Amino acid sequence: MGKVFVIPKLLPRKRRQRFSDARYIEGQRLLVEAMKYLAQTDPGENKSAIELLSEHFRTQFRMTDLPAR
Repeated sequence: MGKVFVIPKLLPRKRRQRFSDARYIEGQRLLVEAMKYLAQTDPGENKSAIELLSEHFRTQFRMTDLPAR
């Protein structure tokens, strides 16, 4: 007896258009400024805080977002 393999049909995904939000971009800028400040004051002592902010920045923000210039 043969085995039957079922290949499911993938539905096309709808791409949502992303809109830039000024508050979102400002949040990115504030996190970067906080990391810079912590690194300048005492990098060794603030290493865990910098890592925490960095992890939040990497996981919560899209790479395609650019700060307002």
